[in-house]
Amino acid sequence: MRVLVCVKRVPAPGAKINITADAQAVDTAYLAFTTSPHEECGVEAAVQLVEAHGGEATVMTLGPGDAEEQLRYSASVGVAKCVLLPIDGADWDPQRTAAALTAAIRDVEAADGPFDLILFGNESADSGNFQVGVRVAHALERPIVNGIKGIDIDGTTVRARREADACVEVYLVPMPAVLGVKEGINLPRYPTMKGRLNAKKVDVARIPPVAEPGGQQMVRLQQAAEQVSQTVVLGQGPDAAPAVVDLLVELGLMK
Repeated sequence: MRVLVCVKRVPAPGAKINITADAQAVDTAYLAFTTSPHEECGVEAAVQLVEAHGGEATVMTLGPGDAEEQLRYSASVGVAKCVLLPIDGADWDPQRTAAALTAAIRDVEAADGPFDLILFGNESADSGNFQVGVRVAHALERPIVNGIKGIDIDGTTVRARREADACVEVYLVPMPAVLGVKEGINLPRYPTMKGRLNAKKVDVARIPPVAEPGGQQMVRLQQAAEQVSQTVVLGQGPDAAPAVVDLLVELGLMK
């Protein structure tokens, strides 16, 4: 089977995020970058599917030239082909991004055949957009289910599982199809030394993205207020006992 994973280069989780003075972008001067976590699980899901059913996996991203790093990381864990849609400057809006990815997917499929499954992350880790995968699926006229945490293939049908409040929803979707996967669907593997060396040899295909700006426009990024926690030392040894008792009484845990 042929599986495509669309990924995004995002700031590494856990870093302090600063906003540029014009509030239009994340200040990346001191940030490391990685693949968005949902999409990292999508890469692992694609590799597992190919290992189980044969075929090949492809990874695609729209982003700066430096995003080649994330593509090669995917190659180091088992992805066969990498496609970069290079852009300069700020991220494109979701409509434009989806249109560019759709056009590139059509080009790749015209040359190499259709993908049985296209995987997106449920949403990106930086801007939190949920739109791109849905827009691409709609443009390609393929079914999509988001929030997926389990994938099984049965002939030409994919069985996709999604967690709900008190149950697990199961969707039987005819392929070709599009799925939005969530972190936790699997545990992504670490690349081996051999995988890293092989990834350096992988040819990264470059497709110039073609798409007009969409109707959506970002007004500004708003940084959430930092939550500062403070630790109070009640005392040390037996001398702390009265303070601990007073605190438990204050919290209503003792009378």
